[in-house]
Amino acid sequence: MSAQCCAGQLACCCGPAGCSLCCGCCPKVRQSRTTRFMYALYFILVVFLCCMMMSPTVAKQMKEHIPFFEDICKGIKAGDTCETLVGYSAVYRVCFGMACFFFLFCLLTLKINTSKSCRAHIHNGFWFFKLLLLGAMCSGAFFIPDQETFLKAWRYVGAFGGFIFIGIQLLLIVEFAHKWNKNWTAGTTSNKLWYASLSLVTLIMYSVAVGGLIVMAVFYTQKVGCMENKIILGLNGGLCLLISMVAISPCVQNRQPHSGLLQSGLISCYVTYLTFSALSSKPVEVALDEHGKNVTICVPNFGQDLYRDENLVTTLGTILLIGCILYS
Repeated sequence: MSAQCCAGQLACCCGPAGCSLCCGCCPKVRQSRTTRFMYALYFILVVFLCCMMMSPTVAKQMKEHIPFFEDICKGIKAGDTCETLVGYSAVYRVCFGMACFFFLFCLLTLKINTSKSCRAHIHNGFWFFKLLLLGAMCSGAFFIPDQETFLKAWRYVGAFGGFIFIGIQLLLIVEFAHKWNKNWTAGTTSNKLWYASLSLVTLIMYSVAVGGLIVMAVFYTQKVGCMENKIILGLNGGLCLLISMVAISPCVQNRQPHSGLLQSGLISCYVTYLTFSALSSKPVEVALDEHGKNVTICVPNFGQDLYRDENLVTTLGTILLIGCILYS
């Protein structure tokens, strides 16, 4: 059995055979599912690498514990302290390589109608070589000439792609909420406690959305000024109220009987997160106080420049990103 597992792993990773989670001892699953699992695993690995690159703690620990760190950085022409290998610019390069990798295999799978074709075998196997190719593409992005122009252009591509992905993410969340509501509503035919579960979850979601609005109103607005933040929060609250009314309107209920406040509550939470992400990412505004000193306004100030800490936004965004990718 051990030899059979090893043979299956080699055929999966280095050959055209499909994976059973890279092990013949694992339960049998459909080849398409294991293929999606492997691609999702590659994506999560790159996301984890990007998170490490964005962490100032990782860069600090590398500098303190790696012998001859500065000499190594200069030797590979990564700057005096490997600054080109960390931060946003490094993440842009790695994501460019990953985007090229997935776009290449997107083209490879166009108009494949059967899993027995040559391209399907490439798509479902050779995972070790694909990992090497992914690493080569991500590394090669650091050697693109004229990095300044590349990074400037790629930021615009990233902004446009991010806008599209937010729309896709919204559709995935709506679909997930619709299936959730449909399944729990079906359970009410045998047990009326499912109604209580639906009501409780919906109440929690709306509580989170309303609580988020209140917290942002307290910390991101002031009595005088912050008009832009007030408009954003007003639009957010108004649109959440609008989609809630639409979700339970008779015309929607006739066409979608399983539509309800669960879907609108989940979307309200998501939109509240997006609003929080936008407000926390805005440049700091400075104004003169009554003593003529520069003070920051329209941001929470808990001391030690905590308003500059975007770890919470990054963590929530990463969790949503990975969750939607895995769900899709």
